[in-house]
Amino acid sequence: MIAEHLKILYVSPMPPSPPLGGAQARMHGLMTNLARRHDITAICLIDEDGDVEECRRAMRSYCRDVILVPNPNGRAGLAKRMLQLRSIASRRSYEHHRFRVPALQEELDRRLEHERFDVVNLEFTYLGGLRLRPSSAGMPAPPLVLGTHEIAYDIVRQVARGGASAGRRLYAALNWRKLRRDEHAAFRAADGISACSAADQARVLAHVPAARTVVIPNAADVDFYQPRPSDPPPDGRTVVFFGLLSTFPNIDGVLFFLREIWPRVAAERPAARCRIIGARPPAPVRQLAGPRVEIAGFVEDLRPHLAAAAVLVVPLRVGGGTRLKIVEGMAMGRPIVSTTLGAEGIEAVHDRSILIADEPATFAGSVIRLLDDPVLAARLGRSARELAVERYSWPAAARRLEQFLGEIIASPHSPYRAAHHTEEADPAETAGAETGGSV
Repeated sequence: MIAEHLKILYVSPMPPSPPLGGAQARMHGLMTNLARRHDITAICLIDEDGDVEECRRAMRSYCRDVILVPNPNGRAGLAKRMLQLRSIASRRSYEHHRFRVPALQEELDRRLEHERFDVVNLEFTYLGGLRLRPSSAGMPAPPLVLGTHEIAYDIVRQVARGGASAGRRLYAALNWRKLRRDEHAAFRAADGISACSAADQARVLAHVPAARTVVIPNAADVDFYQPRPSDPPPDGRTVVFFGLLSTFPNIDGVLFFLREIWPRVAAERPAARCRIIGARPPAPVRQLAGPRVEIAGFVEDLRPHLAAAAVLVVPLRVGGGTRLKIVEGMAMGRPIVSTTLGAEGIEAVHDRSILIADEPATFAGSVIRLLDDPVLAARLGRSARELAVERYSWPAAARRLEQFLGEIIASPHSPYRAAHHTEEADPAETAGAETGGSV
């Protein structure tokens, strides 16, 4: 029987809170909801530019214990370039080297040797090389559930095949096969794997057919992200993109929009304005700012900006998993134009809850259509909000993950279950087994 109250060890390459990016938002949404019924201990890496105390305070609001381990490899600039050069000469991927931190393994060894957990939830395949079985013979090994936010090697392979600078494509070409080998090893080592979408689940099973998998979709805090009377009404002219601008898929998508799509919209609708919202915009994005294009950077509260937008755009050409920007925009009741890949894994139907377009001309045409037709925009927004509430809320996603954790723990093949069966076996059964007799 699975205990209703679980002790969960969460291991992550970044602190989930405060949630500043999509990956953090996913972890934060799932963990805060799981913490309502279960005890969570979190051991996370944190890069040198992270605010340790802010992250610790935020996580302690729902975690029983929080351990943040500085990542000396999490530096930008020259240090990152040197690590990339080192990875070129290695059989292992850049990501393996970036997240290989001995201090993290030491913390895990201490915890797993002296404390019993019902399950370990490992976020991202990048940490797949960690030793997560206790060294103490008397401590049962908890089952391992791997949370995949994307199929990382497939994204790197997409970069290698186009849409980036020649140098970036060459480096991606050298790295993606190494990353694939690391990821497949992580898949095989896990007792269970959670994917963001059915498409990613299929990609996992194509490589590891025997894997136990579940789809835990990205979601939104539908109580936080919702239309409010205090928000400004849609202004009828502002087109908004939002997302962390330090990731290649978002950078590529913004540049694609500003260079190939926005000029078509601007030429047809002189009153239209474009606002790009997101932390850490790189120079190529900042350089495209102008009288009708605002690079807003990071904002404390997205909701007023989303509420005032006439259209939200998700012009992604590279990526995996599912996009939180879409489900958060849906929860706000806003009309969205997305590429097919941008909307992958989300059950939104074209012309009912979203508009889908892939080519610059058709994408621009869809944006113009929504600018010109506020009735259509409102209808799409209402339908999107209904879909988000029905299928893409964090409590619902966390309940499915909770169920999956229970299934993995209860599995006859679970190392945790096997250890408990041995510990709690009837003495007569044990004696019979040892002597070869029957009872």
